[in-house]
Amino acid sequence: MHFFKIILLVMLTQALFAEKVEITSTSMEAEELKKEIHFIGNAKIKKGKDWLHADRAIVYFDDNNETKKYEAMGSVKFEFKKDEKHFKGSADKVEYNIAKSLYVLIGKAILDDLVKNSHLKGDKIILDMSTGSVDVKGNRKEPAKFIFEMKDK
Repeated sequence: MHFFKIILLVMLTQALFAEKVEITSTSMEAEELKKEIHFIGNAKIKKGKDWLHADRAIVYFDDNNETKKYEAMGSVKFEFKKDEKHFKGSADKVEYNIAKSLYVLIGKAILDDLVKNSHLKGDKIILDMSTGSVDVKGNRKEPAKFIFEMKDK
């Protein structure tokens, strides 16, 4: 089992984003049949200039043992950069679909666009890092909110 964990960790670092990825946590559990690796306690994911911190994270693999997505849960904080896009925020849970380069922020989601100097808040925020498009959904207690600066002319 220990050998399997090491193999999966090596595969994860090579395949997760096709560049060096480092994941640390208090403990790690590999579930071979489910093709998942659980990072439990103070999970930190770092890829280039991107980082994500959470209470725990799960990395999912497909049938070809390629990384297909990951989830981070519990006090999630992050910073993502791609080309001219630069976002920072937090949520209760963040899901990342690697093939689509799509982030889904769930629960008390906050997203700051540091390039456009805007602030989004909602119950669910979907961020497409390929296009930079954002979809925000609120709920009855907390409506979707968009705050931005406007210069007077």
